[in-house]
Amino acid sequence: MISVPRQLLRGERRPRVALVGRSRTGKSSLFLAASSASPQRLLHGGETYAECLVEVGLEQISLVDLPAVESLHSLSVHDQGLVKYLLWGDRWPPVAAHEAEPPVLAFNAPDVLIQVVDATALQRDLELTLELTLLGKPLVVALNRVDEARRKGLYINPRALSERLGVPVVPTVAHMGIGVSELFVAALAAARDKVLPLPQTPSAHIDTALKPLRSLLERPEIEAAFRVPWPFLCMQLAENNDYFLQELGCHFPLLLSEVLAARRVAERQLPRLLSDELHADRHHRAALLFENVTQFGGAADAGRWQRFLDGVFLHPRWGLIGSMAVFALVLLMVFKVSTLLDSWTAAPLAEWAQQWQPESTAGVVGRAVIDGLIGLVGIVIPYMLPLVLLLVALEESGIMHRVAFVVDRGFHHIGLHGGVAAPFLVGLGCNVPAISMVAATSRGKDRLVATLLLAFVPCSARSAIILAMGGKYLGGLGVFAIFALTFIVLTVLGGLLARRYSDVAVGLVQEIPAYALPGWRGMLSKTWERTSDIVTIVTPLLVAGSVLLALLSHFGADRWINLLLSPITHWWLGLPVLLGVPILFGVLRKELSLLMVYQALGTMEIVPLLDWVQIATFLVFLTFYIPCVSTFAVMLRTIGWRQAWLSIGLSVAVALLISGCVRVLLQFSQLLFE
Repeated sequence: MISVPRQLLRGERRPRVALVGRSRTGKSSLFLAASSASPQRLLHGGETYAECLVEVGLEQISLVDLPAVESLHSLSVHDQGLVKYLLWGDRWPPVAAHEAEPPVLAFNAPDVLIQVVDATALQRDLELTLELTLLGKPLVVALNRVDEARRKGLYINPRALSERLGVPVVPTVAHMGIGVSELFVAALAAARDKVLPLPQTPSAHIDTALKPLRSLLERPEIEAAFRVPWPFLCMQLAENNDYFLQELGCHFPLLLSEVLAARRVAERQLPRLLSDELHADRHHRAALLFENVTQFGGAADAGRWQRFLDGVFLHPRWGLIGSMAVFALVLLMVFKVSTLLDSWTAAPLAEWAQQWQPESTAGVVGRAVIDGLIGLVGIVIPYMLPLVLLLVALEESGIMHRVAFVVDRGFHHIGLHGGVAAPFLVGLGCNVPAISMVAATSRGKDRLVATLLLAFVPCSARSAIILAMGGKYLGGLGVFAIFALTFIVLTVLGGLLARRYSDVAVGLVQEIPAYALPGWRGMLSKTWERTSDIVTIVTPLLVAGSVLLALLSHFGADRWINLLLSPITHWWLGLPVLLGVPILFGVLRKELSLLMVYQALGTMEIVPLLDWVQIATFLVFLTFYIPCVSTFAVMLRTIGWRQAWLSIGLSVAVALLISGCVRVLLQFSQLLFE
């Protein structure tokens, strides 16, 4: 059972979460791991901040990536702008109302801070942590690069660190996506509970020396003017001679002399300058905290094989090797195993049905029903079930989640997230289960864009035609060019759709589960869940479409069909008029197009009747043309009839445009080289 909060933090209630930390701690990697395909860039205080909406389960956060900051003491101009945002956002207090460049955009202060710390240099980062606890905001610590720390024999106890700071501490490996989901769940809990960090007071001798200064600042008019937690303001005025001291002098000139006098009194009780003593004390407390939560040795060898697999699948550079291995496994399933299963199932059934050539209307209808069912068997058994079962096994083992994380940035260029990697791999076998997977794992515009693009992923049927006809008449280079053209079209079209829906782009946190051995019961259950639409939706439409086209051919309407389609086939594509019916029958199943081309031309050797330009044009058109009636049926259920027809119109338009351009280019090149 999953507990759902009474009030979900989404929409107007979503919290703003800011990533803060020193440079080179992995802060930007963490933002990229969760951000949308098109984050918003905002200008605040002369600095550019990146912000995006991120889905975390059923809830949302506005994630802001702030510029790096080394410390909150001795504030530079850059640091002043950052501190102003952390404290006030665009709602500046009275002491800042006179400044020349107030914020021009509505940019609320963050509700929660996530400090990204480097586990390999924790002591140095803890000094900034002690300063951030004074800001009076919920804080979550992302203990990043724990993998590198453990390889060095350094083990950090997150629970002990959390207890001492009074904030959640989540181990992460940002560039691999490990712990990212848990981190944002903790940030949501911090926003909901509004629990502040434990007070991190200075050492006793400094605390005693600062009592006169604190008594001066604990006044209602000071709080109203600065709107800053008094512990933070006290430390700023005690340590620094910059922004806050200057504002105090502008608005409370009489109080300024008292503050400076209180500082001199405090310094007389300390062995060195107050600012130096505070810095040394903060350094000392961070060192003690580090020693209390860390130990060396003992844990470096634990989970060695998991770390090895993560290095294969999640490394920013080498992780692509693991993803390519999964891709190769899918291709092996499509072109080897699925082809073998097809030769054992659908191919014998089709050969058997070919012996029956009925002449009566009833017989034609019966044969069409059989053809439709054989086409269904040819989709489900060879291509759908093995591929879906393989992808489910990869998901259950945790491998597919890692592939999705690695390819996430690449999918950002087409307006999607790496979570659709699995459906796109399934689409290489069959678009039908791929669209069903997208419907089960995404929603809204992400589902629509992914579905529209999946219609252009070359399924095994289209790939088989390209390999069979293209490999024979165009050679390996021609086949490669067609597949490369498909990739280019997917990228360009995805970029256009990403720009079209950029205003609703939402980030997604990729969960990285632990490795596990998949169980057969769970795999079979999920496989059935993702393929059950075939029985309820695709089967009736496939059979009905087969019967309709068979009746058209039986009553001699094929000549009229060829004539009606001649503006496309002959004038635009430069193909023989009699290829109109084979193209139309391709909406049932793409292999039918290839078989009917042979039947229409009356020969298996088509080169004397079609030259290489016509063959290439035909293959390109068939590659981008409507996938099949089964795919359309699933689209009706997942994205609705209006968007399904939009997909059909888009595929026809792209197929006509690309194939027409290919024809012109090839004919021009043919003239040049003749």
